[in-house]
Amino acid sequence: MIGIYRGQPAVLPGNLPGTYRLAQSSVLEIEFAQISDTGKVRPHNEDRVGHVLAETPERARSHGWLFALADGVGGHEQGEVASQAAVEALLEGFCAASKGESLSALLQRLVQAANARVFEAGLASGTLGAGMATTVVACALRYDRAVVAHVGDSRCYMIRRGEVTALTRDHTVASEQARMGLLSAQEASEADSRHVLSRSLGGGLFVGVEIDDHQVLPGDILLLCSDGLHGAVTASEIAELVGDGADLNLAAHKLVALANEKDGGDNVSVQLIRIVSVERVGMYRGRPYKLR
Repeated sequence: MIGIYRGQPAVLPGNLPGTYRLAQSSVLEIEFAQISDTGKVRPHNEDRVGHVLAETPERARSHGWLFALADGVGGHEQGEVASQAAVEALLEGFCAASKGESLSALLQRLVQAANARVFEAGLASGTLGAGMATTVVACALRYDRAVVAHVGDSRCYMIRRGEVTALTRDHTVASEQARMGLLSAQEASEADSRHVLSRSLGGGLFVGVEIDDHQVLPGDILLLCSDGLHGAVTASEIAELVGDGADLNLAAHKLVALANEKDGGDNVSVQLIRIVSVERVGMYRGRPYKLR
């Protein structure tokens, strides 16, 4: 688990979940919880989760919040090196960003920087081309917007009024074949290639990043997760465990426990972010103004 303390990224001990309420007068207000678990089979955890909190109303408006999750690939502990490098690059870059920078442009830039850091780590370790890579999904929030960037098959879901919607699409061979009409959705979900990534951080100097912007409403819950969760737990099960008013810390524990009960063969990581209130804004000549 990686957090930000006094503007600097810090590796926190163990994989302890945390639940926080961030009350800001007249700005976006959120609650969140996160947990990362090794699972029942893997000898170590190659997932990493991290966040940057907006500690003042001024910081909430100028930068906002960032949540990031990465699922490392490579074995021999190289996967956890890749995922840690990716998350740290995102957190450091977010903290150093210019005030008011577009979240979409910022995440595009930060994910490319994270890719470069993983690529360079592979060069330094001599594992480049031998599988050192990582997925990443990141969500930045400011005002009434959530911008989601991802590479690979770590996902972001929106849970709104009990309905679960995927905000990302998997970058896997099976998923790409389904989009081209070569496989049905059912065939893609069962194909051996559903675990083979078509994109990941660290495979080259540049990577194709998917970015989407979404309006958030009070009561919405965003779920970031690795494939250890979504490969075992269905959308209906997510909706049941992460319902209206659910304790996020408890819900995160229940999701991980269910994934381990149904499978347990992979690391499982979860970040849950509830939107408590929002600050609605419009844009005029590139500057935000408050809507009443």
